[in-house]
Amino acid sequence: MAADEPPERQLRVMPWWLVLVGLLAAVALGWLVLDLLLTEADRAGQPDTRATLRIDAIRTGLTVVAGTGGGLALLLAARRQWIAERAQRHQESVAARDQAHRDRVQAHAESVAEAAQHQQDRQSRSAEHDAAERRLTELYTRAVELLGNDSAAVRLGGLHALERLGQDNQAQRPTIVAVLCAYLRMPPPHDEPRETEVRRTAQRVLTRHLRADDADHWPGVVLDLTGAALVDFDAAGCTLVDADFRRAVFAGTTSFAGATARGQLLFGAAVVGDVVFDGLHADGEVVLDEARFGGSASFEGAAFDGLSCRRSSFAGPTSFRRATFGQPTSFDATRFEDAASFQEAEFLGALSMEHTEFGGSASFRGVRFTNMALFRWTVFGAEALFDTSRFADAANFGRARFHSMASFRDVHFSRPPQVDQARAVIDLGHRWPAGTVVKRLDDEWLLLVDG
Repeated sequence: MAADEPPERQLRVMPWWLVLVGLLAAVALGWLVLDLLLTEADRAGQPDTRATLRIDAIRTGLTVVAGTGGGLALLLAARRQWIAERAQRHQESVAARDQAHRDRVQAHAESVAEAAQHQQDRQSRSAEHDAAERRLTELYTRAVELLGNDSAAVRLGGLHALERLGQDNQAQRPTIVAVLCAYLRMPPPHDEPRETEVRRTAQRVLTRHLRADDADHWPGVVLDLTGAALVDFDAAGCTLVDADFRRAVFAGTTSFAGATARGQLLFGAAVVGDVVFDGLHADGEVVLDEARFGGSASFEGAAFDGLSCRRSSFAGPTSFRRATFGQPTSFDATRFEDAASFQEAEFLGALSMEHTEFGGSASFRGVRFTNMALFRWTVFGAEALFDTSRFADAANFGRARFHSMASFRDVHFSRPPQVDQARAVIDLGHRWPAGTVVKRLDDEWLLLVDG
């Protein structure tokens, strides 16, 4: 029953004696009226009149009895009609309740069936997921086992199996990259002549999926090649995310030409042969601290958000031509044994080259220094060329050493450079900044003093 439906009153059956009492009351009423009228008729003086009155009295009495009986009959008919209507309403109410109950039962049955179907679907999906996970685990385990085999050919098969697994399963890529990096971090066996080819293949598997313009690109993977032994590592055009090459050993020719570095790019204490960083774009800090570059190093056209190259060494020719340095840049205590060129580079942040040594020529022609530039205690072992450069902030060459010709021809200084206590060998080719006071110290050296 609905909450707002009023409760039905109980239907009571009319007893038979109540009908009998009503009839007797009607007869009694008629008799009483007849008696009264007859009594009045008997008082008439004329016999004819008295007879007429008695007949009228009888008619009236019978009429009263008939009217009372008719009234009772009407009441009984009205009660029957009311009972019939109430029974109809009761039947409709019962039918409505039955229908509502059937609807609730049907809805409950449908809900139970839907819940059972959902449970069955979840179990089915869970079973499929478990089966897929077991299959992935088996494939992964098998590939790793192949990678640890003593045979180089089997290890190559393991590398390709891992690559296929990563290509088909995106969620497994970080794990697969971590396994490949761990393999390259392990020391190579000395008694396996084909290990170099296995390592080159592992490198190619990594770099093949780091090129954003390639259909097989694996975005977001992180390279941890700390202490790895790499041979002819080619990451040209790759997108590197927080790549770590600290203490890695790069044999042969290494290329990061046109690469994009997101986050940090770490080469601290790495040992590198010939390397190309031309066109590198780094939106995070690049750290080359204590790295040793044994061959030529080219950073032409590279863009650094921040570069730290402290206590590093460059054995071969080094070029930073047309490179852009965004944040403060440091080459403190770094040694360039061969020619080093920063021609037409742009330093948007401060530059520090304190205690830096240039064994070969150092070219800073056409360089733009928009912040302060520090060359204190810097040693220029060969010619130092700053022609047509522009210093928009302070420039300090205090206590620097010029072992060959120094040229500051057509250099623009926004404020007088500081050269106090700098020294230069006697050379007729020197071109000092305007206002620089040069004193002869001895037969070999000149002393520069601020004007």
